Amino acid sequence: MSSRFEIKDDFYLDGEKIRIISGSIHYFRVVPEYWRDRLEKLKALGCNTVETYIPWNFHEKEKGEFNFSGDRDIAGFVRLAQELGLWVILRPSPYICAEWEFGGLPWWLLKEDGMRLRCNYEPFLRHLKDYYQKLFEVIAPLQITQGGPVIMMQVENEYGSYGNDRGYNDFLKNLMIQCGCSVPLVTSDGPTEDMLNCGEIGGVQQTANFGSRGRLQLGVLQKKVGDKPLMCMEFWVGWFDSWGIPEHMGGDIQAHARDLDEILSMGHVNIYMFEGGTNFGFFNGANYYENLTPDVTSYDYDALLTEDGRITPKYEAFKEVIARYTQIPEVTFTAEIKRKAYGTLKVQRSTGLFSNLENLARPVENLTPQSMEKLGQGYGYVLYESALDRTGDIQAIRLLEANDRAQIFVDEKPAVTLYDRELLEEREFEPALPRGERISVLVENMGRVNYGYRMEKQRKGIDGNVLVNRHQLYYWKQYSLPMEDLSGLDFSRPLAEGTPGFYEFTFEAQETADTFLDFEGWGKGCVLVNGFNIGRFWEIGPQKRLYIPAPLLKKGQNTILIFETEGKAGGEIRLVDEPMLG
Repeated sequence: MSSRFEIKDDFYLDGEKIRIISGSIHYFRVVPEYWRDRLEKLKALGCNTVETYIPWNFHEKEKGEFNFSGDRDIAGFVRLAQELGLWVILRPSPYICAEWEFGGLPWWLLKEDGMRLRCNYEPFLRHLKDYYQKLFEVIAPLQITQGGPVIMMQVENEYGSYGNDRGYNDFLKNLMIQCGCSVPLVTSDGPTEDMLNCGEIGGVQQTANFGSRGRLQLGVLQKKVGDKPLMCMEFWVGWFDSWGIPEHMGGDIQAHARDLDEILSMGHVNIYMFEGGTNFGFFNGANYYENLTPDVTSYDYDALLTEDGRITPKYEAFKEVIARYTQIPEVTFTAEIKRKAYGTLKVQRSTGLFSNLENLARPVENLTPQSMEKLGQGYGYVLYESALDRTGDIQAIRLLEANDRAQIFVDEKPAVTLYDRELLEEREFEPALPRGERISVLVENMGRVNYGYRMEKQRKGIDGNVLVNRHQLYYWKQYSLPMEDLSGLDFSRPLAEGTPGFYEFTFEAQETADTFLDFEGWGKGCVLVNGFNIGRFWEIGPQKRLYIPAPLLKKGQNTILIFETEGKAGGEIRLVDEPMLG
């Protein structure tokens, strides 16, 4: 049965004024088996709405190949919310930020020379139109006008912090309507005059994003929207962690609760995040201000639920506030979710990267190194190799147009590791490195920047060349290593000390439960559990354990495969029943 949602002096559903109390859950950061549990806990908080972004790169991994099933079943997530009596706000912007890889944009956009993002650039708009035509086949039937729970959709995202191309925003709004959007549209921007002005779209309701001083921030928004309703689309109740910070980011519970009270006294709210979840695989984003700061695997965010869905004191404090504005429903939680410590596991088998290259990838030969994108690869690592037959002792090395972290080997022996700006500077060696026959460069994509003007400069790998003793090397073999299909690994092949390698563990599970992988004693790399990439680890922290949801395990034998890049392997790992975020 269809309904009508309207934005007038306030929000109205079928003519009756409603108050939106929403929480953010990213379906793409939670295994689908746990979607119901998280939504039940959202409803039990007193929320009547759930909000989620839709990341383009999660649904169109390769150009023209769309996936809306399994953990990408956005329609299933929305229908489940409806089953529980929740409304839904969808944010299907081509760009989502969200500390997500490339802000949700697909990597393959960067295959095209000269690509311009988030503006009236025809090649970008053409790809966007192709995507929206497919996406809206899935989400248009979910709108409240067609009997679904979706009451609003967002046009773009925080555009006022990026640019001022009104033609682009108008195109995007009209494209959404042409593709079947029939519910009201909104924008969301930071609460400053410039941001609200640059993000404004004619005929579209404006909302604001902020994490404190609710009354003051909504006052700034009110100057723009006049007698229209006030809404904080992202009430930031925590923050995200990046590798290398001293400790896990947290917030003041009572201060956040007071701000929530202020916001609800004036209007409507979406709590960001209700639950943060996990950046599984290589989907973590990165920021770049003074330097590159890639985000950790956990997106715990100090949210109302922990990364694995546990209720926190912040949840209880917010529930007390929300109870002043609405009746808290009785909700029975239908899932019993356990934590379990499976104990210490010893390495069963190990093998080297160098000895397995031909088993893992067919080399692409080229005169000069090519970026990851030009090689047709989105995520992971690329190994570049070239001969040093005309080079003497190595006095200096420099990489041109390279991102993000490069480990350089001479005759498969570690020479130097360069990160971020170090890639662009010449590294001199005193004394010189002995001449060798071959140079190998393992480059890791640590997560494309998800915010700001540097997004158009996010080609990974080597997009220029390598200088050795100030001359360029030509004729390269390039091995793409997305860490997706590792079935070709030959564990009978050797692993040299101090070099990248693969380590296999197995364990028997009588029952499946959530657990946490403690990687103390290990350097840097990624972990696959029964073939599923649960994310990156790095000894510098602050995150010290990786979350493994029970649905990724199975009764009987389970396999954990670690790819470690530093030659620093602890020999064992522990599966414990508590997280350690720093």
